[in-house]
Amino acid sequence: MALSATHRRTLLVLASLTLLGGTATGGVAAAAERGATTAAAYSCNVSMSSTGRLSAGYYSGTTVAPSASQVTSAGKEAQCLLQYHGHNPGTIDGIFGRNSQAAAKKFQSTVNYACDTNLAEDGKVGPQTWPYLRRLYC
Repeated sequence: MALSATHRRTLLVLASLTLLGGTATGGVAAAAERGATTAAAYSCNVSMSSTGRLSAGYYSGTTVAPSASQVTSAGKEAQCLLQYHGHNPGTIDGIFGRNSQAAAKKFQSTVNYACDTNLAEDGKVGPQTWPYLRRLYC
């Protein structure tokens, strides 16, 4: 049975996540093993609902854009989900600064390729990006 290009890319992304650990805690454990000295201000405990929806428990919506100037629950949620997906947002502090925006751009680029979609690769997490952050596959 031949797979479509979208299915092949989705499988490639899932295999990559599996090889990289694919969990929010996997990256933290690897950093601890290397002797990292910075700790996240907030913990990331990402879980998946029975419907396949990912959540870190800070913000449950899909419309609020995280702020680059103040701590927000949407900022913590987006940072945790980016980390879960294998994109390093820097310290999980709820402020969606330069590192978080760079991680969001990489995530958007990955989603565009793997899911054959056309997200703006602007580093902003808004109504178009949230649904992809909330799921493990296209």
